[in-house]
Amino acid sequence: MVNSIKLFSIIFSFFFLQQLVFSNGQNVIKGGYWFRDSGLALNSIDSTLFTHLFCAFADLNPQSNQLIISPENQDSFRQFTSTVQRKNPSVKTLLSIAGGRANKAAYGIMARTPNSRKSFIDSSIKLARQLGFHGLDLDWEYPESATDMTNFGTLLNEWRTAINTEATNSGRVALLFTAAVSYSPRVNGLNYPVQSVARNLDWLNLMTYDFYGPNWSPSQTNSHAQLFDPVNHVSGSDGITAWIQAGVPTRKLVLGIPFYGYAWQLVNTNIHDLRAPAAGKSSVGSIDDGSMTYSRIRDYIVQSLATTVYNATIVGDYCYSGSTWISYDDTLSVRNKVTYVKGRGLLGYFAWHVAADQNWVLSRTASQTWGGLHKEMK
Repeated sequence: MVNSIKLFSIIFSFFFLQQLVFSNGQNVIKGGYWFRDSGLALNSIDSTLFTHLFCAFADLNPQSNQLIISPENQDSFRQFTSTVQRKNPSVKTLLSIAGGRANKAAYGIMARTPNSRKSFIDSSIKLARQLGFHGLDLDWEYPESATDMTNFGTLLNEWRTAINTEATNSGRVALLFTAAVSYSPRVNGLNYPVQSVARNLDWLNLMTYDFYGPNWSPSQTNSHAQLFDPVNHVSGSDGITAWIQAGVPTRKLVLGIPFYGYAWQLVNTNIHDLRAPAAGKSSVGSIDDGSMTYSRIRDYIVQSLATTVYNATIVGDYCYSGSTWISYDDTLSVRNKVTYVKGRGLLGYFAWHVAADQNWVLSRTASQTWGGLHKEMK
């Protein structure tokens, strides 16, 4: 009798563990995005610091409404999963679609009709399977009208159905299905279709950054990724609260952490606090938008002997030297953001983008703050 009980216990444990292994349920997301032109070679990614890695970006062919990969990206996309799994066999990979530079109008047109949506959806599933990805991630920034938002919801409905059907028919684990969305359920005066988002997506990557920048808020410095904002209530925590109040489960929310910052030009070098008068972007930042990778910011701090400030009220960092003022997240901000995410019961965090880190300092800080990788992965 005792041996029978032991045998039953072993068999039950085996099947229970199998269910965990083949389940899409996640304990934690330690995510990071990578793209080929980021300056970091694919085989240099330290995948041991992540549970999920996103390969960016596949795009839409507006003529065929099919998902495509540009010729220059094909080799790296094909090799992505096998390469990152060499260092971490348990890491999951997702094929990310669209991105901030994609033609958002084309996505709006694709989402209008059942036939064009089906062409897009079927091609995305086929491509993800062919290339060995574990999931699909939509980064449509952003639907431009109320009609677009409605169609966005319909697209997610049909996409989820197709993903489940493909898994059933093939006998494989269903692809993960995620989206990168605005920090708030309302963007540019439009409301996301929250019910569809909550029902269909495995989780949401909240882009809790780019609140301020020298191109779109040139006259005043500010933290572009603050966790709290007692003044204007434009922050990561405000966005999280809004999504939860709108009806998205807390465990489907993932906080975005930027591995980059923005550089403003100060009007007066003697006034260099948060919300100091500014005159647009500094020449030390990107030519286009004043952005700087974390690695570049750290080098600038050392080379220019910049003063660094951690602001505990907002959970954000900035530095200044001469007339240059830079908003960014350093290790203390990252540690406190991850602690907040864990304490509030969110699913995890993701970084945009892993190549912007310096010697994996921010990635390691985030991962270690949450806890060991192997304890959390199913």
